[in-house]
Amino acid sequence: MPAPVTIRPGRIEDVETIHAALLRLGTHIGAPEEIQSTPEDLRRYGFSEKPAFSTLIAEIGGEFAGLCLHFPIFSTWMGRPGVYVQDLYVEDRFRGRRVGERLLRRVAKECRAAGGVYLRLSVDTDNETAKAFYEKLGIGWSSYEQVQKIVGDAFFAFADRPEE
Repeated sequence: MPAPVTIRPGRIEDVETIHAALLRLGTHIGAPEEIQSTPEDLRRYGFSEKPAFSTLIAEIGGEFAGLCLHFPIFSTWMGRPGVYVQDLYVEDRFRGRRVGERLLRRVAKECRAAGGVYLRLSVDTDNETAKAFYEKLGIGWSSYEQVQKIVGDAFFAFADRPEE
């Protein structure tokens, strides 16, 4: 009988493992150069007095199996909180054991217990496997929204432009 999947909150001592998983996720989707964060960034912003995100760690037989990095959000239209899943990663050797589904269900339960009513995430446009996985779970594509972003020098120039 295979070892059970256990899920626990991420701890500061997990930072190196979390960062390594994010690097593998970047490689998996064909964009390793997009991962610019460092373990120190994760330590500083995820495990400080006011953390910007939380993590759930899945383990099987004491081995790292996956992670879900998430943070709270709020819908002004619904008037209720929700949760945004920034990164969901499962080690290749543990795929097919419902690790990703279990991580998502746990984060949804925690959100619901805090009064939340929805879960939101983005999927890399070329990641057909992930799209099919989310659809299978009932997490569908939003036909009326599109993600917009501004980063790097363009963001700094925008933020630093004087108000008129």
